Amino acid sequence: MKWLDRLAPWLLAASLSLAAVDVAIWLAGASPWHVAKLAAAGAAGSAYGIAQTLAKATPLALTGASVAFALRAGLFNVGAEGQVAMGVLAAALLGPKIPAGFPWPIGVLLVACGSAAAGALLGAFAGWLKAARGAHEVLTTLMLNGLVAVLATWLYGGPLRFGAQVHTAPVSRGARIPSIEHVLPSLRGSALSYAVVLAVVVPFAARWYLDRTRGGLRIRALGASPQATRALGHSVLRTTVRTMALSGALSGLVGVHYVLGFKGYAEDGLGAGVGFAGIAVAMLGAGRPIATIMAAVLFGALAQGGLAVNAVVPSDTLLLAQSIVLVSVGAVVARELRARSRECAQ
Repeated sequence: MKWLDRLAPWLLAASLSLAAVDVAIWLAGASPWHVAKLAAAGAAGSAYGIAQTLAKATPLALTGASVAFALRAGLFNVGAEGQVAMGVLAAALLGPKIPAGFPWPIGVLLVACGSAAAGALLGAFAGWLKAARGAHEVLTTLMLNGLVAVLATWLYGGPLRFGAQVHTAPVSRGARIPSIEHVLPSLRGSALSYAVVLAVVVPFAARWYLDRTRGGLRIRALGASPQATRALGHSVLRTTVRTMALSGALSGLVGVHYVLGFKGYAEDGLGAGVGFAGIAVAMLGAGRPIATIMAAVLFGALAQGGLAVNAVVPSDTLLLAQSIVLVSVGAVVARELRARSRECAQ
């Protein structure tokens, strides 16, 4: 049966991943069953654990959607890391400026626009270098990641430092996203806020834009070939810049989660790693909104569950487990993409 043929590779990948992870844990001197129980309890064994898993999944869903968006145009946006840092920085600059008496939805919207614009600016620059100067986007975005990291470190340690604190000025009450704990007191202390809504809305909005709008048609045409874009009467330069700008904007929104919903301020290293992890989420999600959200939750669960087993197995073992899952599922995704390409060629 056709559905069984499609399911079989996923079952094989899951079985091989589980076996490889078990061997890695056993070599680390622990019981795979004991570690699995601890990880599951840490990630989903309580309301607090579930909330933390969702909080960790929120930025991953955004960066996953960001990377997947650019991939539809044949562009590999490795700069989500720097775009996240720009979004965090913008939120840290704008958040304290919002009047405390502002209704928080309006204040959050204003800051979110600033964070998205900051990420878009960095993405647009990489897109311009690609289309106008022929510089590969992987190299330029990686270099921009490093430049932004150095800039952020200097700003947080100097001009933006809040007195004797090691972080920026606190965000105004008019720009803070309420924590879920106000509704569910059992989640007190968790990082989950209403920013989790972005993790659901953004992947679907990005897919809708690509599939249902003229701008999305141009991006998909560019993904087919530059000649297809020209045949539609559109500029490759403008389409490339627009695609990378929109991709960067999605990553920039991560600043809303961290600064407005979680910390209430910014500090050096806030959000580090979620941009690169977003590449893995985009690979597993393959551009499908539900799959992207599920992949983000998976990595969020692995991260939260890893905290519960740190005393039992080394952190490197947990990193290896994530890598095994990524490689296994990535192989299945690559297989499906090759199959689709053959079908299209026929």
